[in-house]
Amino acid sequence: MAIDPQFQDNREKVDTHEGHDVWGPVEEPEKLGIHGTHVAVDFDLCIADGACLEDCPVDVFEWVDSPDHPESEKKADPANEAQCIDCMLCVDVCPVDAIDVDAGRA
Repeated sequence: MAIDPQFQDNREKVDTHEGHDVWGPVEEPEKLGIHGTHVAVDFDLCIADGACLEDCPVDVFEWVDSPDHPESEKKADPANEAQCIDCMLCVDVCPVDAIDVDAGRA
């Protein structure tokens, strides 16, 4: 199962975190929602393998703790999504398809 590319239509914005939107549902610690809009990471799919952090040429992602989440205890947060250059490397390297980059969204 991959991130829903239509999440803005199918989910409600429920919060902000580190300057980006969070799309629900959020029911901590099991459900953490999607973080970001232009660069969106489904925290419920993210397994924290680190490929996106390693490959992003402009350091869009930062680690955040997600204690007791069933997939991983940390997540790749798009804390600097405004820096994204739409290279799509993060999308290409994510082993669980948890990332969506949409040049049409801001």
